Amino acid sequence: MEAITILQLLALPAGALAVSALARRMDWNVPLLLVLAGLIASILPFVPEYELSSEIVLFVFLPPLLYSAALDSSYLRLRDVKRPVMLLSIGLVLFSTAVVATVTYLLVPELTIPAAIAFGAIVAPPDAVAAVAVGRKLGLPRRVMTVLIGESLFNDATALTAYRVALGAIAGGSVSFLAAGGEFLFAAGVGLAIGLAIAWVVGRILTRVSDALVANSISLLVPWGAYLAAEVVHASGVISVVVVGIYLGHQMSRTSYGTRLLSAAVWQVMDFLLEGIVFALIGLQLLPLIAGLEGYEPATVGMYALVLFLVTVLSRVVWMVPSAYLPRILSKKVRAREPKVPWQNVATLSWAGMRGVVSLAAAFALPADVPQRDLLLFLTFAVVIGTLVVQGLSFPWLIRKLGISNERERFEDDLSEAAAQQAAAAAATARLDELVAEGVLDIHEEVVQGLRDRSERVARMAWERLGGGTGPEGEETPATVYRRLRREMLAAERAVFIRLRDQRRIDDEVLRRIMAELDFEEATLERD
Repeated sequence: MEAITILQLLALPAGALAVSALARRMDWNVPLLLVLAGLIASILPFVPEYELSSEIVLFVFLPPLLYSAALDSSYLRLRDVKRPVMLLSIGLVLFSTAVVATVTYLLVPELTIPAAIAFGAIVAPPDAVAAVAVGRKLGLPRRVMTVLIGESLFNDATALTAYRVALGAIAGGSVSFLAAGGEFLFAAGVGLAIGLAIAWVVGRILTRVSDALVANSISLLVPWGAYLAAEVVHASGVISVVVVGIYLGHQMSRTSYGTRLLSAAVWQVMDFLLEGIVFALIGLQLLPLIAGLEGYEPATVGMYALVLFLVTVLSRVVWMVPSAYLPRILSKKVRAREPKVPWQNVATLSWAGMRGVVSLAAAFALPADVPQRDLLLFLTFAVVIGTLVVQGLSFPWLIRKLGISNERERFEDDLSEAAAQQAAAAAATARLDELVAEGVLDIHEEVVQGLRDRSERVARMAWERLGGGTGPEGEETPATVYRRLRREMLAAERAVFIRLRDQRRIDDEVLRRIMAELDFEEATLERD
């Protein structure tokens, strides 16, 4: 490979990292700044042309990004919001596909119905990366965040299935609604089965492997393996990856402390690097797409782009209102089972429809003989950029204007954590008493007292967040005996926290926070 080619390959991630670092330092919107930097770079004469390959996006970038998001999600919270998530990830995607396809077919001359449907499926799925990042920073309520994350995990599967059906029609096949529904059920069902099978096998391996490097090396292979295993039988690789990620994320608390600590670092770095490259690639497509518009009137193309951007945004708003309130009006079970939906939450979710690289990758995968292909590519780019800029810039303002926050949830988390720490401290002390009673160790009384003091201090520190008292200082103890006993106590504490999570008495987010503290302590014991 020539040196110039290697430099071009390195320039993209290096530039994306530099822009991301600047955005984080200045506290700016990272995805939006990356896209704008890509737009500027695309018109510079010394910047090479980076072609967005649909195969690279769908087979290289998409699986790890989906897997990481699923790994960091909460199975229990997703189960609580499965109805709104399905309404968005399936219902809204199909609704947006139909609406956008209808308007596009009526608007653009010489466009066939299958090509219009393909375009509708291309721009239908939002990419919630930017919205989730803003939501976490500004403290969106947990239920809103869970719905956003759940939608982003599953909507690609619906859109890509509809896209495949449209491509089949473009290729000359006659596709009925029944056949399309059957293809979707096959893709989703088989993808789910493959994901569950892989998740079960990998889960058993990860819970038995204590070597953190080996466990995380296995984990790194999982997203691509799950995706390809499903795609090779024409099932949904997206659903397969998401199912594996959700399952393993739920089981992560049962792996070794080293696996958890290293996994968090590995996937944070992976997300940071891949998302930076992906958003920069979006901006870098400007010139190649403009070059394909020769022969089109700029005013006409601009009108098409504006109309389809508005239709894409408004179709989400139109869907959100009835999907949020009609089920409660029509069903007593829904009213009894689910909390009332504040209109502020509906407004927030309605505006969180930024599109991303999956839409562009699908557009670039359109066959060369598709009518108005170059125009559809540019219109996809316009919708993606329009949503990222308009909605991305205004989304933080909207959240602040609506006064949405998770302050009460944070207080409840602190309260439940304090109660859990108290229960875990009692379990750890009980385990210590058992070890002392067994008489298997020659233990100095000051060692035992130091461990008891330390356990009580951790519990009291949790109550301090609520204004409680402070705990006594733990005395230094002989290192070898202390480490042995403390590891046993940590195991007892983890068992309590996992049990409380499974009983829904603490949230997954609280569990991860506590587990991180325990893991760091155990890592310190191992280092000492």
